[in-house]
Amino acid sequence: MLEILSFVAEKSPQGAARVAAAIEAGLSFLSENPRGGLRTDHPELYVKILPDCPYKIFYRFRTDAIEVVHIRHSARAPWPAS
Repeated sequence: MLEILSFVAEKSPQGAARVAAAIEAGLSFLSENPRGGLRTDHPELYVKILPDCPYKIFYRFRTDAIEVVHIRHSARAPWPAS
């Protein structure tokens, strides 16, 4: 996440703050609603599409937690690559 925020901050510190807030809100939502994301084509992998922010959080649902696998900009090629 720090790499994403550093990259965005180079062009727009305000944009980086908005992205950070959106990612934090998405993670907070997932902590309360672990099955709140969409299933992907890969077993056990979910994706949370962030509203008003061009990022997606890829994660695995665990019994007592979520495991964030990747945070990716929506304009990039699909992930994980098949």
